[in-house]
Amino acid sequence: MKIGVLGNEGSWYVNQACAGAAERGHTAVPLRFPEIRGSVLDGKTELRIGEHCVADFDVLLVRTMPPGSLEQVVLRMDILATAAALGVRVVNSPKSIECAVDKYLTTQKLALAGLPVPDTIVCENSETAMEAFETLGQDVVVKPIFGAEGRGILRVDQRELALRTFRTLERLDATIYLQRFLKGPLEDIRILMLDGRPIASMKRTPAEGDFRANAAQHGHCVPWNPSDQEVELAKRAAEVTDCVFSGIDLMYNEHREAVVIEVNAVPGWRWIQKTCNVNVLTALLDWLEKTNPKSSERKI
Repeated sequence: MKIGVLGNEGSWYVNQACAGAAERGHTAVPLRFPEIRGSVLDGKTELRIGEHCVADFDVLLVRTMPPGSLEQVVLRMDILATAAALGVRVVNSPKSIECAVDKYLTTQKLALAGLPVPDTIVCENSETAMEAFETLGQDVVVKPIFGAEGRGILRVDQRELALRTFRTLERLDATIYLQRFLKGPLEDIRILMLDGRPIASMKRTPAEGDFRANAAQHGHCVPWNPSDQEVELAKRAAEVTDCVFSGIDLMYNEHREAVVIEVNAVPGWRWIQKTCNVNVLTALLDWLEKTNPKSSERKI
C-alpha cells in the first residue's frame, strides 16, 4: 500500500506511522494540510499535497485537523471528501471527522440516537449563556466547539466569574458551549475503538487541583477493563459518528450512570499504548491490510 499520513511537521504519530508502515513493506509519506492544492482543469479533477498526487495513494491517514479560518477548515474537508470520491480510502472518513471535530454536532447526534450525554447548551451571547448557567445548576464546564487534549476547557461555578467569562467569549465572537459539570467520580474512561472493537482502554484521573483527566493535562493513566455496557456505549458512539477508528471518552454521573462526553475521530494513541502495553499502529495496519484499501472505480 501507499499511505499518506496527514499530520503536523515533526509529529510523533506521523513519524511512527511512516516507520511502522515501511517496516511492513508499504510506502508511507508524511503530508501537511497547508500544502494542499485542488484543481479542475478541462473537466478533470486533480488533488495534490506538496509534490504528491493524492490519487496515487491507497490510504490517507488523517492525524491532525489543525486550527484555521472557516474557509481553510471547509477547504480541508472538501479535499478529503474529493480524495474519497477519487477512490482513496480516508481514515477516518471526511463525514466522521467533520462530525467529531464539532463538539455540539457530536453531542446532538449522540442524543438524537438515544445515547446518554451531559446536559448541554450552546449559544452566542452572554445573556443567554447566563440563563444557561442557571439552568445547568450554576456549575458548568465551558468548552471550545473545536478543541482537543483538554485545551481551553474551564470549570465555572460562580456567577460573577461566569458573567466575565461569557462576556469575554462574546467579545471574541466565540461560541459559548456549556455542559453541566458531572459530579460523579472525577475520572474518565478512554476506549480506543477500531472497526467496532476495542483495541485498548484506560482510566484517567486528573492531576491534583485540576478537573481535566486528559493525559496531555498530566492526568494519571492506568489500564482499564471496560464492562460490556461501556464497550457497547463506545461502539454505538462510534457508529453514530461514522468513526471506524476513534477514541470514546466516558464518565459516570452522581447516579453512577455512564455518559458519553467525547468522540475523537483523530485519536491519539501514544499514552494508551504506553499504559496498556499494546501496539496500536500494528492493529491499525493489520486492519488496513485485511480490508480493501482502494476502489478500482473512479467517481469523478
